[in-house]
Amino acid sequence: MPLDLNLPQLSFFIILIIALALLITERLRNDLVALLIILALALTGLLTPEEALSGFGSEPAIIVAAIFVLSGALHQTGLSETIGAWIGHLAGNSYNQALAVIMPAVALLSAFTHHLTTTAVMLPVTLNLSRERNIPASRLLMPLSFAASLGTTITIIGAPAFLIASETLRQADRPGLGIFSIAPIGLSLSLAGTLFMLLLGRFLLPAHEGGDDQANRFRLDAYFTELTVLPDSPFLDKTVPEVEANDRYPFKVVGWVRNRRSMRRPFNEQRLRENDVLLIRASPEAMVAIRQEPGVELHPIQQYGAPQSETADSQTEDIADLLVQAVLAPTSDLAGRTIGEVDFRERYGVIVVGLWRKRGWLQQELARTRLRPGDVLVLQGDEEALNHIAKDRAFLMMVPFQGETRLRRKAPLAGGIMLATVIAAAFNFMTIEMAALVGAVAMVLTGCITPRQAYRAIDARIYIFIAGAVPLGLAMQKSGASELLASWLQGAVGEWSQTVILLVIFALVAVLTQFMSDAATAAVFAPVAALLAQTLGHPPEPYVVTVAMAAVASFLTPIGHHGNLLVYGPGRYRFMDFVLVGTPLTLLVALIVVFLAPWLWPSRARCH
Repeated sequence: MPLDLNLPQLSFFIILIIALALLITERLRNDLVALLIILALALTGLLTPEEALSGFGSEPAIIVAAIFVLSGALHQTGLSETIGAWIGHLAGNSYNQALAVIMPAVALLSAFTHHLTTTAVMLPVTLNLSRERNIPASRLLMPLSFAASLGTTITIIGAPAFLIASETLRQADRPGLGIFSIAPIGLSLSLAGTLFMLLLGRFLLPAHEGGDDQANRFRLDAYFTELTVLPDSPFLDKTVPEVEANDRYPFKVVGWVRNRRSMRRPFNEQRLRENDVLLIRASPEAMVAIRQEPGVELHPIQQYGAPQSETADSQTEDIADLLVQAVLAPTSDLAGRTIGEVDFRERYGVIVVGLWRKRGWLQQELARTRLRPGDVLVLQGDEEALNHIAKDRAFLMMVPFQGETRLRRKAPLAGGIMLATVIAAAFNFMTIEMAALVGAVAMVLTGCITPRQAYRAIDARIYIFIAGAVPLGLAMQKSGASELLASWLQGAVGEWSQTVILLVIFALVAVLTQFMSDAATAAVFAPVAALLAQTLGHPPEPYVVTVAMAAVASFLTPIGHHGNLLVYGPGRYRFMDFVLVGTPLTLLVALIVVFLAPWLWPSRARCH
């Protein structure tokens, strides 16, 4: 069927083809392609400048940014990790029980947080479970990634594709999607995915041992540091065992100094006093958390004072940003000297707040500890001082301090805010975008996440890409391109049943989404699907939802979803492993979607 294109349609298709080529070949970053799309739509006159820039303030863009902040707060308060540990504990000893617990639980988590966050949180938990239960990691990690993607189909905030689908329906003069309007499909897919893995997928999955987590290559645990008991400390009049038993303070006391004299062991019955100094062994997160706990402070900071670069309001700073770790060189002239003798404050303008040592146990104050080659010093100082350290041959290298602020005491508050956000959106107390925005702001105001952490939590690439995808759909409608494509599709499939048409749409989107993001495929196909449905006299919702479902729940290759790439290395997978397991699962997903979508939005709900 020949296509008679007018100038606006021709301009649109040229922009679309170039954009698709750039996205598929990845010659440019996705967010840069989105900006080029915005400029092209405005400069060609397909959209006014205001329309071209409308994506930045659109509902999908606002919701995605807010959800990133909400997810970040759950991570920063440790709630995500706690839930992950619970899931790992419930997984039991058998492979079947592990799958039956991990997949539904991960799917539910992904319904309300970004699926990459869920996969990242569960990855170390699952690898640990693999080692403890002697289960090949490859038999757990692929189901984990698939479950995270399937879980995004439970709510429309789970993936950008559903937000774009909702916006497409509004542009077609239809009500948008409610937060749980797709839940029957998503829950069915999550259940079907779990059953598939238990009954068939388990025989298709490879058996590879897990690899190392490269993200933690420079992560060290069990640093030695000191903390001072301040006048208002909750440690006062408590024994060391009482302090160590509190989950709020995850460290081990290895030494105790009072009035510059070491206290004798055992510490069982002795009670802490003001200005006592405890030598502790702590994780990176615990070291950062101590800085934010009232009544205690790292002893070097208390003794020498904080560098001028640190602001008075620690709540607005990510304290981990002020810390670096430096490795002492084998030929360093500092080896054999104590930290106190070197006087790092005077010599370099930094403070030594912690020490990591591969072998050996510190029994005395940091200032009296003799340095050894290979020691890793945790330093705090301004940029000029740290640059001085980096150029000094006494140190091999400097790497970022692998610790994050964890305010675990605020985990219940973060969970409550997240729950309130979902309830407010689900029961229409406010629009979805307003509920998400209020929830994100509440997380920051209550200190569940700092402003800097909130900005870092937002994936700017995804936000900008969505801002470019929304006007692309609008231009498709204004230029008549979507009507033209819908007319062509009607001529090709108009005589087929709705089920077959939806299967064809699912198949086309499933293939394309392997090379493009879910947001991009939804932006291209959703307007065409909506118009095709209206042309055929069907409600557009089943067609648009089918497009979004295919965009986020197709598992034909490992490159289709970022979560697959996250587990690809640790699971030691091969490309064909995903094809072998993902293809039948995608077919199952397609069948469920094309039968449930028309059931949820039956044809009697004719479009106006």
